[in-house]
Amino acid sequence: MQQPFNAPGIPPGCPAHGNVQLFGPEFGSDPEAHYAELRAAGPSAPVDIAPGVEVELVTSYDASLYILQNPAWFVRDSRRWNALNEGRVPADSPALPMMGYRPNALFSDGAAHARLRQAVTDSLATVNELQLIRQVQQSADYLISRFSTELRGQAELMADYAQPLPLLVFSDLFGCPPEIGDRVIVGISGIFEGTPGADEVLGGALAELIALKHRQPGEDLTTRLMKHPAGLTDEEVLHQLVTLLSGGTAPLAAAIGTSSALYLGEEWQAGLPIEDAVVQTLWNYAPIANYAAHYPTQDVELGGRTLRANDPVLISFAAANTDPKLTEHREQLSGKAHLAFGAGPHACPAKDPAFMIAVTAVESLLNRLPDVELRVPFKDLSWVPAPWSRSLVTVPIRFTPRQVPSAAAQQGHSLPAQATQTSASAQQASGAPAGRPAAHAAAQHKGGLFSRFLAWTRGE
Repeated sequence: MQQPFNAPGIPPGCPAHGNVQLFGPEFGSDPEAHYAELRAAGPSAPVDIAPGVEVELVTSYDASLYILQNPAWFVRDSRRWNALNEGRVPADSPALPMMGYRPNALFSDGAAHARLRQAVTDSLATVNELQLIRQVQQSADYLISRFSTELRGQAELMADYAQPLPLLVFSDLFGCPPEIGDRVIVGISGIFEGTPGADEVLGGALAELIALKHRQPGEDLTTRLMKHPAGLTDEEVLHQLVTLLSGGTAPLAAAIGTSSALYLGEEWQAGLPIEDAVVQTLWNYAPIANYAAHYPTQDVELGGRTLRANDPVLISFAAANTDPKLTEHREQLSGKAHLAFGAGPHACPAKDPAFMIAVTAVESLLNRLPDVELRVPFKDLSWVPAPWSRSLVTVPIRFTPRQVPSAAAQQGHSLPAQATQTSASAQQASGAPAGRPAAHAAAQHKGGLFSRFLAWTRGE
C-alpha cells in the first residue's frame, strides 16, 4: 500500500446516510452546502456523480494537490475504471461522455501524455497575444451588435454573449471556413446540451477540417498540430481539437458570465479592476467544478480512507478552492494559487490565453455598453444543476440601446488577416473560382453563427 496522505484533525468516515448526490436541483441551488457536508467526512468522500455512478470526491485543497502532483500513483486512463469494466455504469449515463476514455492528452499518462501535450502546448505557444485580443474584441463586438440595438435595452448575457463568444474565437483559431465552423459550433454545443448525434456532427466537421488543412495548410492551430514534430495521426489531431474545444468553450463561457455578473453585482467594490473579478471567479466559482478523474495504481490511504485501485477519484476544484483551511492565509497566496486550471502535469496548457480571453470579453462588454447593469441581484442568480461545471443559468442585463458598427466599418472595410485566409479557404473548398468575390462564396452559408460572424466582419 502506498504512503498515506495524512490530514491531521479531520475525522475519517463517510456521510452517515448514503452518498451525497452531486446532481439535480438541490445540488445546483446550494453546492457549497453539499461540499460542507462532504468536508465533515474528511479530505474525500464517496458521492454519486450521476445516477448509479459512484466516485470518490476530493474536497481538500492539500489532498487535491497531493493527487494532481503524483501521476505515478494516480493515473488518468479511464480504461482502468472498475465499475465500467464490470458493467456497473449505466450505458446511457451522463457521466460517460465526461469520463469515458478518448485518445487525447487528458486521458493519457507517461510518455504518451508527454508527446500529445507537447504538441498542444507548442501549437498554443504560436498564438499571437495581440491577435488573440483582437479576435476576442471582434467576436464581442459582433455579438453585442446583435442585441445592443434592441429598443427595450435588455438581453440575456449567457445565451447572447458568454456562451457563443468562445465558440467564435476557437472556430477562428482553428482556421475553420464558414460552413465547417458552423457545424463545429453546433456539434460542441450539442455535446454540452446532451443533443443526440452531436458527437457525430462535431467529429464529421473536424475530420473535414483536417482533410482541408492537408490540401490547404494555414497559419492556424489545426495546421500547427498536424505539422508538429510529434507526428500526430489525423485521429489524434481530431481528439486534441475536441479537448481544446470542450476544455475551452463551456468553462470560458462560465467564467465570462460569472465574472461579468460579479463585476456588475451589488457587492462589487467600485474601482477594482476587471482582472480581480475574473480571479475571484476562478477562486470562488471554479468553472470546472468537479472533474479530472484519477485512478489509483494500487490501494492508497487518504485521510483514513482507502482509495481502491482503479476506482475513480475526482477532484472538486470548486470545493478545494473554497477549503476553509485556506481562509487564514489565502490573502498571502498568489492570485494564481487556485486550482481552477488544475495543477501538476495535467494542468491546463491554455490557462494564460483563457484568462486573457475572459478579461477581454468582460472589458469589451463594459466598453461597448458603459451603463450596463444586472436586472437581478447577483445573489439571486441561479446556477446550472450539474456536477461538472459552475455556470450561471441566466444573467439578465439592461442598458441604453446603441449601435455597434461592423468590423469592416470600424477598420475602413479592411478584412482582418485571419478572416481573409478563412474566406479564401472557403472559396477553394467550395470550388468557387479564384477570382470570384468572397461575398458570393460566403452567401452560401448565411445560416450559421460562424458564417454570419464572418459576413459581419466584411460589412455584408
